[in-house]
Parts: sequence; C-alpha cells; structure tokens
Amino acid sequence: MILRCKAALANTKGSAVPLTVAITLALLLLFTGISEYFRLMLIAQGVRDTLQTAVIAVVNDNYDDVYHSVREGYSGAYRPVAETFEESLDYSDIYALMDDTLGLTYDNGYYVQYTSQGEVEYRLWGLDVDIENAPISSGDIASQRFVVDSTLKLEVPVSFGGTLLPSMTITLKTSAGYTPRF
Repeated sequence: MILRCKAALANTKGSAVPLTVAITLALLLLFTGISEYFRLMLIAQGVRDTLQTAVIAVVNDNYDDVYHSVREGYSGAYRPVAETFEESLDYSDIYALMDDTLGLTYDNGYYVQYTSQGEVEYRLWGLDVDIENAPISSGDIASQRFVVDSTLKLEVPVSFGGTLLPSMTITLKTSAGYTPRF
C-alpha cells in the first residue's frame, strides 16, 4: 500500500493542468478588472471634456460685452447704462450644450445616458456654475480675468464579474477664462 502511494505521488503526468487553469482564470479576472477601470476613466474623461467645452462656450458667449465699443479699457462683461456700467453676464444652458454632444435624457432630476440595451450608463446632476466677472478696468491687467468655474456630479454604475458593485460617484471640476493680452 505504501509503495502504491509513493508511485502515485511520484507520477507527475497532468499536474500542470490545475495550475494552468488557475493562471488563466486569474489573468481573465485581472483583464476584466482593468477593462472596467478603463471604461470608468473613459466615461469620466469624456464627460469632463464635454463639460469643459460647454464652459468655454459660456466664456465665448460673454466675450461680446468685454470689449464694448462705447468705453475704453479692459474689463469684464458690462454694458453701458445711462452714465455708468452694469454687469451683463450670459449664463447659457450648459446642460443643453452637453446634451447636444452626449445625447442625454432628463429623468427624475438626473441627466442620464442609456446604453443600447436601455441600462443606465451614467448620470449627471448637481451642476454649479460660478462666473467671476473681471472688474472695471483699473490698469492692472493681471487682476482682470473673466473666469467661469463649474462642478458637476457624475455617477457611473460599476459591474465586475457579472455583479453590480457600488457606483463610482465623482465630482468633475472645470475652469475656463480669458485675460486681455494687449
């Protein structure tokens, strides 16, 4: 009986099969994890770039009042009223600008992108836009910068190994502006 056990243990035919299967499954698991990570980062980068483009459009919408022909000097978005100037800001609709690019659907307070199977790919909400108008010209060009800062919440459902994990929720921040150069 002992000789039989020694012979069975000494026989190494087929012993690499379980190891090969284990390595293959580990690599497959690693590959799916990396693929999901890249999917999340690709969605976040695409939404952030679209938000940045929309914020730049808001900056461009305000450009027409920055160099008004009635006055001299450089300053923010103001328009002449009687003997003074008043602030004249164009806020635009950033969600509408993003919708044109991303094809979003408004649903229960969220702007949602659906997959072709009708599942939620990601959700956007909580847009906050802060426009900092440059002051009336003081002669200091460095302090005169028209800036639009924005933040937006992004939620992307995470699926790994066929199970739904907690969603990735991040805050995207962008900023755009201009400074007169002459």
